[in-house]
Amino acid sequence: QVQLVESGGDSVQAGGSLRLSCAASGHLPDLYGMGWNRQAPGKEREGVACIDTDGSTKYADSVKGRFTISKDNTDNTLYLQMNSLSPEDTALYFCAVERERCGGGVDYYGQGTQVTVSS
Repeated sequence: QVQLVESGGDSVQAGGSLRLSCAASGHLPDLYGMGWNRQAPGKEREGVACIDTDGSTKYADSVKGRFTISKDNTDNTLYLQMNSLSPEDTALYFCAVERERCGGGVDYYGQGTQVTVSS
């Protein structure tokens, strides 16, 4: 089992920045993808960014150039630096562990952290 605990969500003005963190504990597999998904009210959950064990990253087109995903492998903490936030980024952000690699299918989700961006 893997436990994921997100933090860092907040309410900010458009154009602002936030840094989300996700602390992972438990038994992580040797190969996995770790990333951020989000779900806005009335919308489906969508992938935002993901990082593989080899360090390669993937981003949704809507966040490219604004968001940066990173991971501290010493303690399995995942980060999402979010800059130039817009109201369209308002959502509940979930940390996720994916099977073998990014896009392999989510095995674990955290409880989520709320990001609200006002105009």
